[in-house]
Amino acid sequence: MSDTEAATATSSAETVPETSDSAEKMDEINEPETKRRKLNRNNDNDEKKNRLEERLGSILCCAVCLDLPRAAVYQCNNGHLMCVSCFTHLLADARLRDESATCPNCRVEISKTAATRNLAVENAVSELPSECQYCGKEFPRNSMERHEDQMCDERTSGCKYSRIGCPWRGPKHESKQHEQDCPHANRSGAEVMEALQIIDQQVADERKLYENIFELLGYEKITFNDLQLKPYRTEEFVHRLYYESSRFSAFNNQWVVKARINNSQKDPTQSSERDITYQKDPTQSSERDITYQLILRTRTSCPLNINFIILRGPFGDMKIHPRIYRFDFTEQDNESPYMPLSLPDTAECNRLLAAKTINFRLIMFLA
Repeated sequence: MSDTEAATATSSAETVPETSDSAEKMDEINEPETKRRKLNRNNDNDEKKNRLEERLGSILCCAVCLDLPRAAVYQCNNGHLMCVSCFTHLLADARLRDESATCPNCRVEISKTAATRNLAVENAVSELPSECQYCGKEFPRNSMERHEDQMCDERTSGCKYSRIGCPWRGPKHESKQHEQDCPHANRSGAEVMEALQIIDQQVADERKLYENIFELLGYEKITFNDLQLKPYRTEEFVHRLYYESSRFSAFNNQWVVKARINNSQKDPTQSSERDITYQKDPTQSSERDITYQLILRTRTSCPLNINFIILRGPFGDMKIHPRIYRFDFTEQDNESPYMPLSLPDTAECNRLLAAKTINFRLIMFLA
C-alpha cells in the first residue's frame, strides 16, 4: 500500500466516530419539539415530586418523635400533630405524675377529649412512599406492612426445621436453598429431642390453661362482674398512683379490685436499670407493668377458696393474655397477693394508663 492510500485510510477511520457523534446530535436536533418538552417535563416532575414528598414528610411528622406516624394521628387545639404512641405516652406520664398533659410544642392542655384525630393527615401519610426495611424499595405506607410481611423476597425468614432446633434466619429467597442443605434434616431422633421438649412444654402450658378453665366452668358457684378501675392518689408526701374498682357483690360478700403501676415504684415515669431502650430513645416509654389484687371487704366465717381470672370485657378493649389465679380468703387474710396483669407490652400498659378508666371482666369461681 502506498503512503497516500495509508493516509487516506487513517483519515477516514478518524472521521467515523465524529460522523456518529454528529449523527446523534442531528437526531437530537431533528427530534420533535413536543417529545423533548415531554422528556424535560417528566424530569422536572420527578424532581418536584421528590422535593414535595420530603417537604410533606417534615410537615406531617409527629411533634414528639419527629417521625411519620404509622397509625392514628392526634392534634392539640393549636393543630400540632402527635402519633398515637407518643400521645398515649404523654397522657400516661401525666397520669403517673398527677399533672395535666400538655402539647410539647405550645404547652396547651391535651387529653382524650381535648385532642382530636386528624383523618386528613392519616390518609395523606398513608399515601406517602416509605422504604422497605429489607429490600430498600419504596412503596406507599398503606401497603408497606403487607409487602414486608408477605411479598418481599428479602424479608427475614426462618428454616422449616426450626422446630427441631435449626437456628438459621435469613432472606426469604435463600430459605429454599438452605433447607435443601440444612444439616438438621438428617439429625437423629435423640438429637432433636431437646428442641421438641421445649415445644412440648409450651403446648402443655397452654393446654393446662384451657383444661383449668373448662374445669372451673364445671363449678357450682360462678359469677362475673364487668368492672372499672379508676385512678386514685395516696395521701403520702409523694403521692402514689393506684387504681381501684367500686365495691361489687359476689358469693354474698363485698369485694374490691386494686391495681398499681410498677409495684408502686417511686417514680414510674423514670426508666429502671434494666430498661436501656428508654435511654436510647426517649420517645419510648420506660418499662411498665400493672399488677392487681382481689380484696375481700366483708368478714367471712369460713375460708373462701376463690379462683379468679381477668378478661377483656364487653365495654373495654384491653389486650390481655388470660391467667388463672387462686387464693384462700379468710378473716385474717383478706387480700390476695399482687398478681401481674398479663399485658403484651409496655405500649398496651401506656394505652390503658392514658384512658380515664380501665374496663375489664372479672370471673370468680368458688370451690
